[in-house]
Amino acid sequence: MIRLIGYLFGLACVLFLVVAAGVGIYLTGMTKGLPNYEVLASYEPPVATRVHAGNGALMAEYARERRLFLPIQAVPDRVKAAFLSAEDKNFYNHPGIDITGLGRAILTNLQNFGSGRRPEGASTITQQVAKNFLLTADQTMDRKVKEAILSFRIEQTYSKDKILELYLNEIFFGLNSYGIAGAALTYFDKSVTELTTAEAAYLAALPKGPANYHPFRREKQALERRNWVIDRMAENGYITQPDADDAKKQPLGVKQRRTGTHLFASDYFSEEVRRQIIERYGDKSLYEGGLSVRTSLDPDLQVIARRVLQEGLLDYDERRGFHGPAAQIGVTGDWGPELAKLPSLRDVPEWKLAVVTDVSAKSVSIGLQPSTDAGGKVDPARETGVIAAEDMKWAFREASGTRKTAKSPDGVLKPGDVIYVEPISEASKTYKLRQPPKVQGGLVAMDPNTGRVLAMVGGFSYSQSEFNRATQAMRQPGSSFKPFVYAAALDNGYTPASVIMDAPIEIVSGGQVWRPENYGGDSGGPSTLRTGIEKSRNQMTVRLAQDMGMELVAEYAERFGIYDKMMPVLAMSLGSGETTVMRMVSAYAVFANGGKQIKPTVIDRIQDRYGKTIFRHEERTCEGCNANDWANQEEPTVADNREQVLDPMTAYQITSMMEGVVARGTAAGKIPVKDRPVAGKTGTTNDEKDAWFVGYTPNLVAGLYLGFDTPTPLGRGGTGGSLSAPIFGKFLAEAAKLTPAEKFHVPEGMQFIAVNRKTGMAAMEGEPDTIVEGFKPGTGPADVFQVIGEGEYLTQDQIFNNSPQAQQAVTSGMPGLF
Repeated sequence: MIRLIGYLFGLACVLFLVVAAGVGIYLTGMTKGLPNYEVLASYEPPVATRVHAGNGALMAEYARERRLFLPIQAVPDRVKAAFLSAEDKNFYNHPGIDITGLGRAILTNLQNFGSGRRPEGASTITQQVAKNFLLTADQTMDRKVKEAILSFRIEQTYSKDKILELYLNEIFFGLNSYGIAGAALTYFDKSVTELTTAEAAYLAALPKGPANYHPFRREKQALERRNWVIDRMAENGYITQPDADDAKKQPLGVKQRRTGTHLFASDYFSEEVRRQIIERYGDKSLYEGGLSVRTSLDPDLQVIARRVLQEGLLDYDERRGFHGPAAQIGVTGDWGPELAKLPSLRDVPEWKLAVVTDVSAKSVSIGLQPSTDAGGKVDPARETGVIAAEDMKWAFREASGTRKTAKSPDGVLKPGDVIYVEPISEASKTYKLRQPPKVQGGLVAMDPNTGRVLAMVGGFSYSQSEFNRATQAMRQPGSSFKPFVYAAALDNGYTPASVIMDAPIEIVSGGQVWRPENYGGDSGGPSTLRTGIEKSRNQMTVRLAQDMGMELVAEYAERFGIYDKMMPVLAMSLGSGETTVMRMVSAYAVFANGGKQIKPTVIDRIQDRYGKTIFRHEERTCEGCNANDWANQEEPTVADNREQVLDPMTAYQITSMMEGVVARGTAAGKIPVKDRPVAGKTGTTNDEKDAWFVGYTPNLVAGLYLGFDTPTPLGRGGTGGSLSAPIFGKFLAEAAKLTPAEKFHVPEGMQFIAVNRKTGMAAMEGEPDTIVEGFKPGTGPADVFQVIGEGEYLTQDQIFNNSPQAQQAVTSGMPGLF
């Protein structure tokens, strides 16, 4: 018996050694080719890029995985407790593997063998870090062994807090959110430090299976799992039992955070920033780099710009009649679910989608689009309202080729029509009819001294069309280009009092005859350059460009950045080329700032995930600003090294002439701002396809155009003066409340002399119809009346004595002289 026992013991030892050797060989094989766990020290997860307005307000976030990295020191103890209770209560005590938990899981799995239930895991937080960062998610024994080996090594290399930090910032919570900071924002729209015990417990419940505990589709299971976590927190001593009971009584309280653009009215601006970041740094940096972007957007000016452009577009559109309903649905049963499926204009919250349920000669009964939760469930409540006939009179005219006119609402709408409405009174449930306009436009407002874009609107609604007409639409600027022709002239020997003939002209080129006409068809005869700008004279502008040479005009247009390369043909002097609102506003900013070139920007600064500034728009230098101490040296000054692209005196002269456009020219009466000087120019293209206005004060420049995306005539009166100038005027009137009033800077050396408005000659004392013009040193009003390019010379005495020479001048084509 003793020998048998010894034999069996020896056999057992041999078997043990063989098994041990086999296990050793297996583990040695497993350790070969293991990932380098030391890479965890340089962990850089994909982090969301956040875009902020000029005042710091969050505008937008961009990420493939919505994640914000949060150091473990910033995670509250109650949040740590929730995750430890849910995932690994012995985390701070085990060496990487929880033997007790592993044994319990094995026993449970043996009991459930053959039941079809999924095997219960016993992965510690350290094991999950090893799997998530270094291994695949394969459910194999080899992977579990590698996971265990890596867990031991990770525990020996990193502190428990570091491992927990890696875990909390990497795990997936569902709804495209990763990491505890991103999950807190996604599910509860709050920071991690603001989470309650119940909220922390729910987030801790999610990593086990986010889809299984969806807050809307599987709310019951989500509550059960959350309450289980709360019970474990109490059992482990992290919270008291009364606190646990109170937490379990609370609802889930999930409040999903809005993704995409967060700041009202900033959609077009945010998209422009997104495009520029991708162009500058690439797609990966935007969606994974964790950049912090500070833009130049002024939220207050942006809201004003959006509103005035929308109002202008709607005013034009509604004066041309009703386009018809947005859709048709059935109203015999419950119309709510079908109406809820239709997309609304999410960035026009003032409007609501509605369906016509009944219509009469006096009013229209409507049902409003019901709301839906994040799970797509339609609210069973049904809101109704009424549109009175007087609140939709504009729609009695049908916007079609027939121009059919109705006399009452029942001639316009019928039951089942889906329409847009805007509340007049929520209490009385009264609404007015609305429609998204077909005409579009773009507006840009900028600081002329820095090039910072303060507001940008790319159309009526970003939901309606993502095409940014402020930066992407190539349109003819029409007469708003003329100031650059006149600036080239003033910079090359002409003065505001120089006289050009405003009369019919023929240009023959390649067998083609071009006869430019003034708007309205009349001609004014000899006129000063100031009159040419104020009255926007086409024939006069063409003669001026012909006298200078279009090569010079093209050089100035390119210098101002209006075109990259401009064809030097006379038609271009009237703005027949194509450019953008952004470029035109940037070019006008040069006039406003005294001739300095600017680089328009929507981005002030970009910082990487560590806070290092990698881009700054400010290019000016400050010598001595970073001195270590003061040793009676002069105060440092910021050196303005921008290129001077226009003589400051020329900039002042053209500004003064465009002040005349606002005071008595094509924009007269359209700009209701009296506390500061305003300069600007209207623009109308051939067949009235585009209507422009670009204008400025000493500290703000803005421009806009109206037109159809497929260029189509705007109709009679569709000019820059009648359509765009009033919109600019409304914008400036409100913007002026937010900016201080200043005067345009007058360069030293300018001479101011009174001249006759018509002749451009020095005015005699008491002479009527005069104006004070600014002249550069060495220049001044002419001593004799001369029409440039016409060879006519009259003295002042001859003009005022109505001499034979003056009479001959009248009969020979100068009828506007007197």
